[in-house]
Amino acid sequence: MLELQSADRRAFIGGSDARILMGDDDAALLRLWREKRGEAEPEDLSGHLIVQLGVVTEHLNRHWYERHTGQVVTEVQRQVFHPVKRWMAATIDGMVEGTGAVFEAKFMLPWTFSEEAAAEKHMAQLQHNVWVTASRTAVLSIITGGGKWVEMTIPADPLYQHLLLTAEKKFWRCVETGETPHLFGVEPPRPRIEAVRVVDMSASNSWAEFAEVYCRTRATVAEHETAKSELKKLMPEDAKEATGHGVRAKRSKSGAISFDLHETEAGHAAL
Repeated sequence: MLELQSADRRAFIGGSDARILMGDDDAALLRLWREKRGEAEPEDLSGHLIVQLGVVTEHLNRHWYERHTGQVVTEVQRQVFHPVKRWMAATIDGMVEGTGAVFEAKFMLPWTFSEEAAAEKHMAQLQHNVWVTASRTAVLSIITGGGKWVEMTIPADPLYQHLLLTAEKKFWRCVETGETPHLFGVEPPRPRIEAVRVVDMSASNSWAEFAEVYCRTRATVAEHETAKSELKKLMPEDAKEATGHGVRAKRSKSGAISFDLHETEAGHAAL
C-alpha cells in the first residue's frame, strides 16, 4: 500500500465514490464526474447532519468495537493508493491489527435499520477498500441513533469486485476523455454476512405458525424418509421400475431412484 500525502480527491476514485458509481442516482454520478474533471467543487457536507454524526461518533465507534471484541484498530484515517491502479485510493477508518481486516465505522438511523440493508448500502465502499488494501475481509461497525451497536464481518467478494472494478474503469475513462458517464445498471450479488447473532423470534406470528407446522409434521417427515430409504434397498438392482401397494419407484439412467404415487388400474391385480 502506498500512502497518500494530502492528495487531491479529484485525482482518484475513493471508497465513497464507489458507492455512487454502483448506485442508481444519475444526478450524483454526473456531479461526481464534474468534480473529478475539476468542473465543479466537491459537495459541501458540513451541513449534512447524518454525515456529521458519523464523523463525531467515529472515535466512540472505534472504542466500542475494541472494547467489545478485544481487537485493536490501527492506521486510523490512513490514506492509501492501490499499488498498481493509481487512480484507486482509500481513506480507511482503520485496520484491525489481529486480523488484517479493513475497519469501517458508520452511524445509521434506527427506524429503517437492518443488517442486510446496511451491508448492501456500504458494500461498494467496503469492497473498494478491501481491494485497495489487499485485505481479505472488512469489518463494518455500526452505531444507530437508537443506541444499538452492530458488528458485521464482510468477506472479499471476487465477483462483486470484478463488477466494481469494471464500473470504476469505465467511469475513470469518462473523466479522462470528457465522455458523459451513465449508470452501469449492475445488480450486485447479495451481500454475504457472517452469522453472529442469536435472535428471539417469539414475537413473530408467522414464525409461530410455521413452527407449529414444523413440530407437528417432523415425526411424519422422518418416518417418510425412512420408508423411502428402505424401499430403495428392496428394489432389485436390475429393475428400471417397480410398483406395488400404491407406490411406484423409477430408476434413472444415472441410478437415482425417485418415487411417486401409483394407482392400480381396475381389473388388474397387483403382482
